[in-house]
Amino acid sequence: MRFERTLILIKPDAMQRGLAGEIIKRIENKGLKIVGIKMLKMDKKLVEEHYNKYKEKPFFPVLERFMSSTPIIAMVVEGIEAISVVRRMIGKTNGREAESGTIRGDFSMSISKNLIHASDSEENAREEINRFFKEEELISWKRIDEIIYSEDELE
Repeated sequence: MRFERTLILIKPDAMQRGLAGEIIKRIENKGLKIVGIKMLKMDKKLVEEHYNKYKEKPFFPVLERFMSSTPIIAMVVEGIEAISVVRRMIGKTNGREAESGTIRGDFSMSISKNLIHASDSEENAREEINRFFKEEELISWKRIDEIIYSEDELE
């Protein structure tokens, strides 16, 4: 088993609705370790860089306004298979289709205002983490992982 890091963005709708604490609580309750966290306001350049694959889509101006409307929380979490674990925790993109028990399934009714972003691959996780965090902002720290994982998973 190997530890991975992934980026999570708590989006403006979650901030406006006061759900940041609930989202962070779910991530920590799962056993993922926060190694970086900060609040920031995305400017146009950062939105364009992060959502570059959507830049030519007709909905991009709305996405850009939305993501720069309020501060967001960016965080990096670490754990065994963290990328896929977080993706399962957040649920389908469309909150109306996301399963109950997922973050989007429990709190979202929208496709675009869906509360949270999480990296979808190792390559994207590395790229996205570097976009939002400097290396010195990420803190490796020792946690008693034997409480979270069994001994054979840590080998």
